[in-house]
Amino acid sequence: MSYSIKEIYFTVQGEGFQTGKNAVFCRFSGCNLWTGREEDRSKAVCTFCDTDFFGIDGENGAKYPSCHDLIKKIEECWPKELDEKFVVFTGGEPLLQLDQLLIDELHKKGFKIAIETNGTMLPPNNIDWICVSPKKNAKLILLEGDELKLVCPQYDFPPEQFEELNFKHFYIQPMDGKDLQKNILECVAYCVENPLWRLSLQTHKIIGIK
Repeated sequence: MSYSIKEIYFTVQGEGFQTGKNAVFCRFSGCNLWTGREEDRSKAVCTFCDTDFFGIDGENGAKYPSCHDLIKKIEECWPKELDEKFVVFTGGEPLLQLDQLLIDELHKKGFKIAIETNGTMLPPNNIDWICVSPKKNAKLILLEGDELKLVCPQYDFPPEQFEELNFKHFYIQPMDGKDLQKNILECVAYCVENPLWRLSLQTHKIIGIK
């Protein structure tokens, strides 16, 4: 199987439970909730995405012919002096392309594997960390994992509906855009009143890194 990759780079995780952790980010091209083209945004299932996942023109972006070619590039991005190798598969929607072979072969290379998914598809086995970010108007299929991260506000899409699902951690993340500061204050207030939920900020944007 070949893989269409928008970009691969080393950074620190900026959101959710793993904030601050060294990671190689591997961003798959493509999503099932939006084409990635601005002209299609208004009629997409998810209209607020703040990520460029269209095409394969980012850093180390390419069409990788096999899992071994992709793994080689992921390994090249990991600093040799660091232990605890960690890769985050994101998108777009990573589960459109992520398969069992890639997961198994990365584990053989000593990588822990995380995914960030919209939860509309079931994942392969043995992923080490599953973060689900539900989207209004998209049927949630993946009902368990390590972390549920809800971007707010999504109107008529309350956080309480997810509280009985089998996740270890629940995060609310303010929606980026012109109302960001207002959204932050509303999310903080919600977390104060509902202690099951914690606040996730996009710290990579705050400090000016990818």
